[in-house]
Amino acid sequence: MTNWTEIDECVRGWLKEAGDKIILSFQTALQITEKSNPNDLVTNIDQETERFFAEHIRQRFPGHRMMGEEGFGDKLEDLSGIVWVVDPIDGTTNFIHQKRNFMISIGIFENGESRLGYIYDVVLNELYFAAAGEGAYWNGEQLPRLKETAVERAIVGINSTWLTSNKLLDPAITLIPLVNDVRGTRSYGSAALEFAYVAAGRLDAYITMRLSPWDFAGGKIIVEEVGGKVTNLRGEPLNLLEKTPILAAKPGLHEKMIEKYLKRGFQ
Repeated sequence: MTNWTEIDECVRGWLKEAGDKIILSFQTALQITEKSNPNDLVTNIDQETERFFAEHIRQRFPGHRMMGEEGFGDKLEDLSGIVWVVDPIDGTTNFIHQKRNFMISIGIFENGESRLGYIYDVVLNELYFAAAGEGAYWNGEQLPRLKETAVERAIVGINSTWLTSNKLLDPAITLIPLVNDVRGTRSYGSAALEFAYVAAGRLDAYITMRLSPWDFAGGKIIVEEVGGKVTNLRGEPLNLLEKTPILAAKPGLHEKMIEKYLKRGFQ
């Protein structure tokens, strides 16, 4: 039988240890590499942090598998058994330019079902955490259940890039009308941070056109454990083995955003 308490204790210790190493890295020059384009960056600290988690997971839990952004995980074709999904630094551009507004994100799944989720703000030493059926927490304080918010009172997290012409949807009939109707928009440069802010009620919704599993694996369960909804832009469940558009939002608001704005323009 899986000892989830042991797993949780290990994750918390490893997050703190990894976070301390990241803070120490502020004093040294980063090795920065471009991946798919000049805006898709990776540093030696991203890689070292993912390697740290991969080595500890394999040593302590040899029967578990891991999916990671930087290539130190396993090649997965299914989600059977216990799978860790790790983003060592979510918000790498923020990490490079600001040394803040980046997160370590970990989601742990059992046969494809969310069991534990962690989003750790290294600089502020803030941990957002959820366990299936047990609610979500911010530094040990239970987060309240989310309440419905009207569209015109909503603060929505969205990258302005998606308001320009793109292949995934027509912003003229979807996102631009939405942006005109809501109270305001924000963009923080870290998907994990925006998931945490939805869960904590600092954002009412978060929309993005393309996230990988490691970007949303930790945040998904945290939002869901406070009553929020996390789906693709058609309202369908997410596939944890592929990139996907995502809407994470308060209950009620989620459905309104899909029906009134998103469904009609999604390709």
